[in-house]
Amino acid sequence: MFSDEGVTPFLARLREGLPGLDVLDVHTHIGFNDPDGVRCSPDQLRQALDAAGTRSVVFAMHEPDGYPAANDWVREEAQRSDGRLVSFARLDPRDFPVREAERSLDAGSRGLKLHPRAEDFALDEPCVEPIVALAQERSVPLIVHAGRGIPALGRHVVELCRSHPGARVILAHAGICDLAWIWREARELPNLFFDTSWWSATDLLALLSLVPPGQVLLASDAPYGSPALGAVLTLRCALQAGLSEEAVRSVAGGQTRRLLDGEEPLDLGPASETVPGRDLLLDRVWNFLLFGFGQALQGVHPAEAIDLARLACEVGDEAPQAPVCRAVLALLENAEGLPPDPDRPSRFMPVLPRLVMAGLVVRTPDVALPGVQTPVDVAARPKGSG
Repeated sequence: MFSDEGVTPFLARLREGLPGLDVLDVHTHIGFNDPDGVRCSPDQLRQALDAAGTRSVVFAMHEPDGYPAANDWVREEAQRSDGRLVSFARLDPRDFPVREAERSLDAGSRGLKLHPRAEDFALDEPCVEPIVALAQERSVPLIVHAGRGIPALGRHVVELCRSHPGARVILAHAGICDLAWIWREARELPNLFFDTSWWSATDLLALLSLVPPGQVLLASDAPYGSPALGAVLTLRCALQAGLSEEAVRSVAGGQTRRLLDGEEPLDLGPASETVPGRDLLLDRVWNFLLFGFGQALQGVHPAEAIDLARLACEVGDEAPQAPVCRAVLALLENAEGLPPDPDRPSRFMPVLPRLVMAGLVVRTPDVALPGVQTPVDVAARPKGSG
């Protein structure tokens, strides 16, 4: 799990403005056999959830030898977690998926997970429709990987949601492979949801502004992210997008709880369609941070990009951008000397969450910072607006 150093003060500040906030993360994993080299034990996940004060849905990481045993293990860990974990069964559509789904749901799993990239299938293959039909029949959510590394799958998802209106389908990773257009369709498909397990504040702001708030669910993708980082990313973007307190609490976990309980999802009104907060000087900081993030994902330490981001933050102590820039500089402090994580390959550099957090702060300048008062006050917003 990535270190939450530097993240927890932001989460604490958000909780101050949202007293009693109950966060339920809809996307976390455990496992040891994923070919990408990332590992996460149940204890590691529970510790990260406890540190963030959150709970989560959990499913198996990629298991090249199949999922029945992994699903049993995940479910057993959830059953002994004192309510901190809710298990989903992961399926391979070419390995008797309906039989495995029925077996797992009968044993206590609360939802289903498909990963088109890991299992190398498309959503228009005949083996997929019976899974969606079962999700509709059992009133359980079905989460589908929709992030990097796969061709666009949105057209097939839209068709499945239209033909199975009682199925609650969740596109993971903000649906980024199709977000450019699928938000329009989502407004007419109340059974299509999106989770926020993605690193880019710009993408999350687009999601939270273009898709009705009742169809967005907080997620972290732990251990690729962390529960605390996922919560801060989602909550700050929700506030920057102008969501009401009721809508923010729904995104944070309220709607996910309804889906897990088989209840009808709440309609929290239309999308806002606008995002305040763009600033030319802060855009410069964002561009250098984005450059650095891309370098890090390619295995190149982004020291030069970080230096340029620091220089872009030198706006002057009296500038209106100064509080945001000071927060960015604090997050980037000692970024070059962070120790590697033994549970993930070297390409997942420890500097990545620092860059994500810094970019988030730049993209959400109107949201309260630790120790700084800002104009945004969620408690003052009308509770009925989206």
